[in-house]
Amino acid sequence: MVVDVAASAVGLALSLLCKAIEEVIRKCVIDKIVEFNPLLKKINTKLKTVKPGIEEIEKSNLELDRTGELKDFKQVIEDITAFVRELQEVPHWYKKPKYTNKLKELDESLDTQIMLLQVPTASKVSNLSVITSIIEGDTRNIRMQMGNMSVQVGSMSMQMENMGMQIEDLNTNLEMIRDMRQNGLVQNQVKGCWSGVPEPPSFTVGLDLRLDELKKKLLEDGVSMGLVTGHPGSGKTTLAKALCQDKKVKDKFKGIIFVDVSKRPNTEVVQEICEKKGTQILSFQSEEIALDWLQQLLNNTEEDPVLLVLDNVWPGNRTESLLASFKFKESEMSNYKILVTSRYMLPGFDVEYHVEELNDIDAMSLLRNSARLTSSSSIPEDLQRQVVECCKRLPLAIEVVGRSLFGKNIVIWKDRVEAWSSGSSVIKSEKHLLVCLQSSLDALGEENALIKECFMDLASFPQGRRIPASVLIDIWSVLIDMWAADKDSSCVAKLYELTYWRLANLVITRNEKGEVDDYYGEHFVTQHDLLRELAVHQTDEGPVKLRRRLIINIRGNKLPKWWKKQMDQPFEEVLLVSISTDSLFSSKWRDIQLPKAKVLVLNFHTKNYALPEFVKKMEKLKVLIVTNYGFLPAEVSNFTLLGSSSKLKRIRLERISLSSITKNPIVLKRLQKISFFMCNMGQAFSKGSIKFFEAFPDLQEINIDYCSDLVELPVDICLLIHLKKLSITNCHKLSALPEMIGELVNLEVLRLRSCTDLSELPSSVRKLKKLKVLDISNCYSIKELPEHIGEMCCLQKLNMRQCSRMQELPESILDLETLTDVICDEETKLFWETYSPCLSNHIQITAVKEEINLDWLYMRHS
Repeated sequence: MVVDVAASAVGLALSLLCKAIEEVIRKCVIDKIVEFNPLLKKINTKLKTVKPGIEEIEKSNLELDRTGELKDFKQVIEDITAFVRELQEVPHWYKKPKYTNKLKELDESLDTQIMLLQVPTASKVSNLSVITSIIEGDTRNIRMQMGNMSVQVGSMSMQMENMGMQIEDLNTNLEMIRDMRQNGLVQNQVKGCWSGVPEPPSFTVGLDLRLDELKKKLLEDGVSMGLVTGHPGSGKTTLAKALCQDKKVKDKFKGIIFVDVSKRPNTEVVQEICEKKGTQILSFQSEEIALDWLQQLLNNTEEDPVLLVLDNVWPGNRTESLLASFKFKESEMSNYKILVTSRYMLPGFDVEYHVEELNDIDAMSLLRNSARLTSSSSIPEDLQRQVVECCKRLPLAIEVVGRSLFGKNIVIWKDRVEAWSSGSSVIKSEKHLLVCLQSSLDALGEENALIKECFMDLASFPQGRRIPASVLIDIWSVLIDMWAADKDSSCVAKLYELTYWRLANLVITRNEKGEVDDYYGEHFVTQHDLLRELAVHQTDEGPVKLRRRLIINIRGNKLPKWWKKQMDQPFEEVLLVSISTDSLFSSKWRDIQLPKAKVLVLNFHTKNYALPEFVKKMEKLKVLIVTNYGFLPAEVSNFTLLGSSSKLKRIRLERISLSSITKNPIVLKRLQKISFFMCNMGQAFSKGSIKFFEAFPDLQEINIDYCSDLVELPVDICLLIHLKKLSITNCHKLSALPEMIGELVNLEVLRLRSCTDLSELPSSVRKLKKLKVLDISNCYSIKELPEHIGEMCCLQKLNMRQCSRMQELPESILDLETLTDVICDEETKLFWETYSPCLSNHIQITAVKEEINLDWLYMRHS
């Protein structure tokens, strides 16, 4: 009876305190005070929740003669009670900082005590109570028996010893229960209680093929961890739910657990896994304890195969710790498989499955279901198809848009399609879709703010186009403050980061094995159209005058409204300007003031194009990217405007007729890099129309790629004494290099890849004493290396794969003391092996078989 009275006293104190708090809350409502209602209600809820657990602890302590465990908790309760009584007497207490701050301090103190005591909630106290009372009851009975037997010591000593052992065992069990309560965990005795898996939506499309492909990968022997990845709203969760309901999967796995991870702490995730496994959990005192328990739980799955699905996993240290808990030795993998769904490219998985966009048939079916269209609907099929295309065949976008158009008149359907087709964004009109996509950016956090900036820079290019990595390298080289010695590699690292975060895709069209240098001419970036719209949306936020980027899309000659209004006002914060025009644009520009802009990206589709007049006033301009997305090279005028750009360092021209820009030569004394991609060279080089040495005296890098009519290089290129990289690739008509090329005394990289008509290297290459990389791969017409190639005393890497006409190697290769890597085919390797006894031991000779891959052809039409 004493125990019950004591427990009641604690309960009464808590009950009275709750009533007092409720009275204060009621007064706040009457006085229309809303700021502290949530905090008061939170305290009240906590007290009601832990009341049964506190009573249980108090009862247990009194029975076992333990005191003092609740001393600090009781003190906090007394402090809160006194404070609440004081609030009832003080008018307008909420206006006095000392009261409001004290309330917050008491709330924190209460949280601390609850955490230290690991108080179980009302819903979980019964299991602990039952187990504890059973063990404690057994202990009392044995103690009573021991007392009665003490008078018969002589005749019952053996029984005393046995009873003592039982007491020790039971006390150990009792202490184990208390330890488990201290660590926040008590295991129920129910076994094999596996939780049900949520059903996929009642209507799904495109699942059959995806499900078969995923099962084939995941159920393969030796696979323990699989990753399902894809863009937000692509159907990853739906696919995972369908997998769990598949008959073949159910037959294989006797236990299936499905947990939504999201951004929850690991303690909550592990708690849910344990509970769905049939293990009753109170809470975990720390993440370390939770993860240790999870490993033990998985190790004790006995012989029943287990499938654990972790849905919507986000990256970060928390995720890495959780996933590390599932990595066991190979011998321990047979009894379980882990499937993770994530919009991010998480590392460390045995298999990966990427959820692609819906095909046309499935996308149309999903739209009709979402908008509840019947066969007799007044909405024509071609209009439905236009809606699907505006949604970019993303399931979430189709569902959201379809529901918003349900029951709407055909006039509204047409109006929406026209708006989206004219440049309006789908994500701006559908807030739920925007929130879903925006969460991918929010996940980056402050520590990845630079990745977000790089993501927004991708909006500088037209929708649906491949972006050359070399272009982004040029842009980021001046926008990003990088300390890396090799800025190109650092920029490419940012592309891999964007791929990891599923904000872009890095495509390598010719990922040839054995590459000998950092060559990124075959690297391209693609992006889902809705992610590009998100990037544009991010750049458009805030006042125009304060933006860091100006992304301008002009249809016809219709300029943005703000352009006309801001003509006389400088854009002081803008660093990057991108202007895209269509085939109807007439090159009639309005003035705009960009005093600090460092990068100008011009995208157009017309046969004739003129650089905008305002370029001559861009005094800080460092990078110019001019891209013609038309089919044939375009004539570009006004290039002389660049003569005033004294800080211009990099120029890239794509599908441009060079004859149009050499009519009036310009001088750019600080230009360091110039790139020509699929340009029409005409007679610009052969007749010396471009005087490289005079026009670009500080040039350090020249890139010429896919310029099909390039026959020869201007001789004065050899006078560019600062030149470090000369890259000429896929120029099939180039038949010879200037004999004076050896005058490029600072040249470090000479790349002549896939110049199929090039028959020999000039003998003067022997004078390239600083050359580190020589790439003549796929130069089928070259029959021999220069006789005195051994004089290239710094040569480290030589790529000569697919030089199929190579007949022999000069003896001077024995003098290449710095050479470390040689890439060649099987036949050429035999030539090298002839000299192997005399070659340096540190030379790595790699023979690579030719792989037929036509993916690179798409780049020419993207």
